[in-house]
Parts: sequence; structure tokens; C-alpha cells
Amino acid sequence: MSALRELHPGIRIGWKLRLLLVGWSLFLIGGFCVAIRIQPDPRGFGSHQQLGFSPCVIRNQLSIPCPSCGMTTSFSHFVRGQLRQSAQANTSGLVLALVCLAMIPWSWISVYHRRLWLVSNPEICLLWLVCGLVSITVMEWALRLTF
Repeated sequence: MSALRELHPGIRIGWKLRLLLVGWSLFLIGGFCVAIRIQPDPRGFGSHQQLGFSPCVIRNQLSIPCPSCGMTTSFSHFVRGQLRQSAQANTSGLVLALVCLAMIPWSWISVYHRRLWLVSNPEICLLWLVCGLVSITVMEWALRLTF
């Protein structure tokens, strides 16, 4: 354990942040459990309606997909191991699903070691993560609008 801390010490965290990480990982697990219960819509979007949400307003009013169209469908394919279909539904959904999946063990490892595992600057790490996901979403949306 000390060798791991020497290689990637991470920031030491207290019990409140550890509790938050446990809650976050359980929330992510719950999200994947919901995705398992949803059947992927064959159109590649609209699966969120199985959760009681209304159809996409942007798609209905403007006849164009919104940046998150297909995200729920993408997660639903992901939990079934259908990675190609997940990417086809929404590539950023596949990337987000992979990030969420990685965050579950990362959270528990961080809780166990009482450090943000492999993270020495959480603000910068979060900024890169959010900017990366937003960039992928915007680029994919631009491509969907173009083709």
C-alpha cells in the first residue's frame, strides 16, 4: 500500500468526502441498474420515454436531434455489452458510460486508501473530464447536424 501511495499519492481525504464517494458510486451503480431495465429504442433515441419523460422538445419542435439525443439508448446498449450500437446511438453516451464505470472502482479505491487515487489536483482533473465530455458531445452533435 505504501508503494502505491509513493507512486500516486493523491490528495488525502476525510470521512465526509469518503462518504460522498461511497454515495456517488452507489448512485452510478443505480444508474446502470436503471439502464439495464430500459430496452434500447430501435430508432437510436427515445429510450428515456420508458422512464416517464416526454419526447425530446428540440427534436419535435425543430426536427433536429439535441446534443443528448440517444444518450439513454447509448447507456442501455452499453450495459448489454453492445458497444457498437452504444456508439451509434450517442458516442458521448458511450464515453460517459465508460467514465462512470471507471469511477465506481476508483471511488472505492480512493475510500480504501483515504486518498483521491491517482488524482493530485481534483479541480484540474474535473475540468479536463468535463471539457472532454462536452467537446465530444458538441463535435458529435455538429456531425449529426451536418450529415
